Amino acid sequence: MATPHIESDLKDIAKIVLMPGDPLRAKYIADNFLENVKMVNTVRNMYGYTGYYKGTKVTVFASGMGIPSIGIYAFELYKFYNVEKIIRIGTCGSNNKDIKILDVILASSSYSLSTFPLLFDKDTEKEYFASDSLNDVIEKTASKLNMKINVGKIITSDVFNPYVDYQKYMSNYPSDLNSLGTEMETFCLFYLAHKLNKEASCLLTVVDSPFDERQISSSDRQNSLNTMIELALESITFFDK
Repeated sequence: MATPHIESDLKDIAKIVLMPGDPLRAKYIADNFLENVKMVNTVRNMYGYTGYYKGTKVTVFASGMGIPSIGIYAFELYKFYNVEKIIRIGTCGSNNKDIKILDVILASSSYSLSTFPLLFDKDTEKEYFASDSLNDVIEKTASKLNMKINVGKIITSDVFNPYVDYQKYMSNYPSDLNSLGTEMETFCLFYLAHKLNKEASCLLTVVDSPFDERQISSSDRQNSLNTMIELALESITFFDK
């Protein structure tokens, strides 16, 4: 079996997928966290790997950057590979002075001005929600691991907002939105899960902030990403019990 963008056999894709944006981060996770790993996709260098974490089969599959890219891969995995759950693991910028660089956010919903739902199926909602059951497991796992996470609404944008004036950018959104951060993919993932009767969740590490000019080291950044990756992987073991 193959789709226009995925060359994998049906049996090679797990029911649970972790989805980083960066193909090299997918490789990093496969190399450092999984056992009995098999590379299952190289089309367009959008790497996918399937292996085992503490006995649980999991696929790590990159999404690329932005709504159009994740829209392709999430749709094909849900629709043609019978994937049931996708957990996005990515990075974001802070929209709240209390959300610090290297904090971890669990998105409860994503708000966006994207026209993806309109073009996909004439849908016009601007906010779509994570799976309550997935988020509940992730929150309980974080508590068990003594990991602090921030749970709340995020913005998904078509613009990499550090490149534009922050106040002008935020004026496009409702003043009472109270979002924790901004990234570029999650709204589409939540929308597709909603449309296809699947489950989706999103964990994000904060890597920039208009309220903080600190420069973080590459090692500190990677350690924080590792914390988020470990939380996602520990959470999926719940579904094998």
